[in-house]
Amino acid sequence: MSAAVGVGVESCTADFGNPASAYIALDTRLPRHPGRDVALLWDERHGWSAAVEHDSGSDLLVVAYLGGELVPGPGRLARFLAAVRRGDVPAVPVVPVLHDGEAVLLDGLRRYRPDGWQWPR
Repeated sequence: MSAAVGVGVESCTADFGNPASAYIALDTRLPRHPGRDVALLWDERHGWSAAVEHDSGSDLLVVAYLGGELVPGPGRLARFLAAVRRGDVPAVPVVPVLHDGEAVLLDGLRRYRPDGWQWPR
């Protein structure tokens, strides 16, 4: 996913706890939030979202959710980020609930795993 949004794996973290989550730090700014760091967030309940650094500098404020499927392809994530950068997404999004159970999650993630990678649960 990182390559699809223009960053390397060094900009990514994953937490395989419960719930599983991921974070991709981006090298971009948003027109509605100039001067704030931007990241893509993923969790196994809500899927992907775009977030900006909060005024306090410690928390992130979600500005948009991708919705749709829990584990979309890299191209769809890249198109979502492009729309967020243009300001073409709702500023106050509705939080999607996408989790359909662990089997669906694991099947979705397997589509994009490198060879030999195992889900650590």
